[in-house]
Amino acid sequence: MIRPIIYQVFTRLYGANGKHNKSDGTKKQNGCGKMNDFTSEDLSAIKELGCNYIWYTGLIEHAQKTDYSKYGITPDNPEVVKGRAGSPYAIKDYYDIDPDLAEDVPERLHEFDALVRRTHEAGLRMIIDFVPNHVARQYHSDAKPIGINDLGEDDNNTTRFDPHNNFYYLVGEQLSLQNIIDNQDSVSYRENPAKVTGNDCFSAYPSRNDWYETVKLNYGVDYEHDRHTYFNAVDVPDTWNKMLDILRYWSSRGVDGFRCDMAEMVPCEFWGWVIPKIKSEHKDIIFIAEVYNPWEYRNYIFNGKFDYLYDKVGLYDTLRAVVGGDSASRITQCWQSVDDIQEHMLNFLENHDEQRIASEFFAGSAQKGCPALLVSALMRNNPFMIYFGQELGEEGMNEEGFSGRDGRTTIFDYWTIDKIKRYRNNQLSDSEKSLREFYNKVLSLCNDEPAIREGKFFDLMYANYQNPLMDTNHEYAFLRHTDGQLIIVIANFEDKSVDMGLNIPHHAFDYLSIAPGIYDSVEMLTGEKGRTHLEPDGLINLILPPLSGLVIKVAINH
Repeated sequence: MIRPIIYQVFTRLYGANGKHNKSDGTKKQNGCGKMNDFTSEDLSAIKELGCNYIWYTGLIEHAQKTDYSKYGITPDNPEVVKGRAGSPYAIKDYYDIDPDLAEDVPERLHEFDALVRRTHEAGLRMIIDFVPNHVARQYHSDAKPIGINDLGEDDNNTTRFDPHNNFYYLVGEQLSLQNIIDNQDSVSYRENPAKVTGNDCFSAYPSRNDWYETVKLNYGVDYEHDRHTYFNAVDVPDTWNKMLDILRYWSSRGVDGFRCDMAEMVPCEFWGWVIPKIKSEHKDIIFIAEVYNPWEYRNYIFNGKFDYLYDKVGLYDTLRAVVGGDSASRITQCWQSVDDIQEHMLNFLENHDEQRIASEFFAGSAQKGCPALLVSALMRNNPFMIYFGQELGEEGMNEEGFSGRDGRTTIFDYWTIDKIKRYRNNQLSDSEKSLREFYNKVLSLCNDEPAIREGKFFDLMYANYQNPLMDTNHEYAFLRHTDGQLIIVIANFEDKSVDMGLNIPHHAFDYLSIAPGIYDSVEMLTGEKGRTHLEPDGLINLILPPLSGLVIKVAINH
């Protein structure tokens, strides 16, 4: 058994090596990473960090403003492209790799295949995006296999809804960009009839806040008539079969998993139909769902057959609040609310949608995220994910262009990230090296230590609320246990060193079958050895470092 520890990387930005970034700059000005930048050495370093999966974000061809027409790629109208480099979630061709990412554009699929081989040779498994809910407004596949019709190719666009259409149409209306482009006299993009916009905007007048660069795909749901569905086990809409073909295509090229964008905007019945088909052909492949509605979690796990779901509105949002000053005792509610499905929840502290921990919009310091890392990564047996540069303290505070200065790393613009560039050239500062080392130690524990990888979990908070020697507003403690090994984890969210006493209740000894006694122990983050006295309802006296914590492994012999 391995715990998936995922390294998410925005492929276009990882190897970018520009010298002088310019807001809204071109590919030539700001640089652009390639698939070939993920060398065997780079991938081995990610593996050694403690990761066993890598999610290459933005590989599939999407709409952009760079002109590749000399390679037979039809240019996109810039009026329906966000940013100069374009959104990786406005897919232009499900069967192709984005030309930005290739050293030799005509050979981009061969370069992709080589990336798959290097990834596997480094001991990593490969995840890519699957974007099932929407596509670019000018979607057209020139790389689709023989015998597969394009999306919309057979649609009847004289009706608003047909269960076998791939798109929804606003019959009799032309798409208007008046809420997006100020000078209407200059507008050249035409779409008649208008297609429904990707975020379920059934209007021919999308706004700047809509996903106006995308169009919604039709899975047989009539949204304008009480979401009535037109599918069953033997008669599925055309879109279902097209998506199955796409998943089969990439699975056959060696992909080990799919992160499914906005999965809850696609009927759960589709996932329950398609995932078993792919798994019957590739039994070890994994599916990760971006689902934000807790009321739908169990539906998408048990009926949709997903392996993992984002734990965003639970643990991520809570840890962000705790880092900001809320009580650490709130963390207990998070695991309790999903305890029956905990093994399916994907924990994280950063991804491409969220603000960087070190940004002024979040914590303003990467160090403030360290206690949250201890909790999120070590608390249970479920997967954990980091976002590239998180381990270096990337701030995401640049004015890249369309993205703006918002504490996120842009997904729309060309940009060279200074910390990543310096990391790849062995030029990190001491503080950056120290932070990466901390991440390395914590992530490595996730699979190196059986108690963390697959052991039992015991929350110690309830036994310490009345303990005057522990501040449960700023400290969070729990146990992990397997036969012969007990690990005590205490996270300190305060920016000062803390003398504390930790109570381990009698029930923990019974539940985990721990015998009282004095045992050899080692603090896993520093390597400091000692002796730990375990006594039911007795206190363990500890000194917690600021904005960090302790991970104490106790060698229990039965």
